Amino acid sequence: MNRFKTILLAVTAAGVLCGGSAWADIQIGVAGPMTGSEASIGEQMRKGAERAVADINAKGGVLGQKIKLTIGDDRCDPKEAVSVANNFADEGVVFVAGHYCSSASIPASDVYADSGIVQITPASTNPTFTERGLKNVFRVCGRDDAQGPTAAGYVAKNFPGKRVAVVNDKSTYGKGLADQFEASAKKQGVAIVMNEAITAGEKDYNALVTKLKQARADYVFFGGYKTEAGLIVRQMRGAGLTTVLIGGDALVTEEFWSITGPAGAGTLMTFGPDPRLDPANAALVKAFRDAKYEPEAYTLYTYASIQVWAQAAAVAKSTDVRKVSDALRKGQFKTVLGTIDFNDKGDNSAPGYVFYVWKDGKYVYAK
Repeated sequence: MNRFKTILLAVTAAGVLCGGSAWADIQIGVAGPMTGSEASIGEQMRKGAERAVADINAKGGVLGQKIKLTIGDDRCDPKEAVSVANNFADEGVVFVAGHYCSSASIPASDVYADSGIVQITPASTNPTFTERGLKNVFRVCGRDDAQGPTAAGYVAKNFPGKRVAVVNDKSTYGKGLADQFEASAKKQGVAIVMNEAITAGEKDYNALVTKLKQARADYVFFGGYKTEAGLIVRQMRGAGLTTVLIGGDALVTEEFWSITGPAGAGTLMTFGPDPRLDPANAALVKAFRDAKYEPEAYTLYTYASIQVWAQAAAVAKSTDVRKVSDALRKGQFKTVLGTIDFNDKGDNSAPGYVFYVWKDGKYVYAK
């Protein structure tokens, strides 16, 4: 960034703190896969962010100033994520709700750290994201070293003696989650009969299905995203396998069912408690539905990310990265996900994971 732009951004930031005399809106961003195979999640993030910005601005904005949203498309690609992050920095963005894929959030976070931008991810669960000592990074979701063991504990308790395969898609998220599940499952006596990796983006997983059949797997824990999970389920059923797939939060989208159809019935997955079911969110959920949009999965998680930042900026009386980050670590924030506070690493102190099962095109709490 050249010296002139640095001075310009400093003047703009100073103007923001002067209430009605500010020269420009406060710029924030939302970043995720707006296109590509995970575009449905990107849409959730965008819709959640747009609604949050509209609602906050309707109540007076932040520090007496309106906030303006910029949208970044990383396609879940690390290089694209870095490009998005650099563009945000050049545009004077002070806060980013994002990214979705851990493989995007982690490299982007280095840019945000260097550029003085607060980052709160609604979705990236890989532990590495908050394990590097960066003071500007936070997440309102949980971590895979909680999600994986939760899944393992469920399997050990509910399916004792069953044969379980572990498969991952080689992504930062997928492999990390699968490794966490396997390590915890073995400690709890679960019989792991196979460990395989697939290549994401392929369409034919019949070779994997054959291996699952040969291993006589009753269940397969899959670390990866909805498209590959859906194809695996569909191809297992096509081959006559009744093996049940268990996945993580990346399967929490109705697009999963659009891939599997009825073959997806019985698929299990982990995610946080569904904020749509909280009576306190009834009016907000209705507003989304009245606009013909179902606020599932990461819609409200993104909404909450922006709520948290806005409240922290109000406490800090500033959008400065250090002051806001300090406020985030010290405060408690009321959000659509409930009350959120962060530990020193930037992790949500008590996100929790529960189990869901796919049934009739919807996911519901599993018993």
